[in-house]
Amino acid sequence: MTDSNADLTADFIESTRSSYDAIAPAYGAEHPDSLVESPLDRSLLTSFADLVRTAGEAPVADVGSGPGYVTARLNDLGIPAFGIDISPRMVALAREAHPQLRFEVGSMTSLDVPDGTLGGVVALYSTIHIPDDRLPGVFAEFRRALRPGGHVLLGFQGADDEHLHLSERYGQDISLDYYFRTPATVASFLTQAGLHLYAEVLRKPQGEEKRPRVFILAYKPPAAD
Repeated sequence: MTDSNADLTADFIESTRSSYDAIAPAYGAEHPDSLVESPLDRSLLTSFADLVRTAGEAPVADVGSGPGYVTARLNDLGIPAFGIDISPRMVALAREAHPQLRFEVGSMTSLDVPDGTLGGVVALYSTIHIPDDRLPGVFAEFRRALRPGGHVLLGFQGADDEHLHLSERYGQDISLDYYFRTPATVASFLTQAGLHLYAEVLRKPQGEEKRPRVFILAYKPPAAD
């Protein structure tokens, strides 16, 4: 585990936490389960679950778990998953919606798990709040926590390395930064962290989406690699 005290007080983490605390009820009401209307997204999560299962029984961390529906779907697929979110109010919503599952307040910059214990890490639309200079460290943290052969599934909005700052959402005053990246940029950060690329999928914008959706599967190589 990395230096949690330094990480959890970083300015970008504090602003992300307070922003999602402010919008949690409205966000949860709008996104109770975004996978329902996304068959491709669901199939990729199922494929990730199959890869985790093949590598052996080990828990999966859903980082940036929000309302908890990804954690719940993984458990429905037979994967022992738990959720981690920086926002205490988001964690409270997830616990209320899925009382049988485990959700914790924490940060992907410093996962509270021993080295080499996770079968997988899912981060769907949560790494978009991590600045470029901190993202390689986040991916290194994923690698540390994964067992050899463990997989990572990332989902993010694809764009030409764009930074967006929002000061209002759902009628609430916030200070939330979004970092949209190209698939090549994210893939480069993953390989720098020692993770091997497995697959990349690009989905065109659907409905009211403004940017394409990118999914990258990567894995921590077995010791023999």
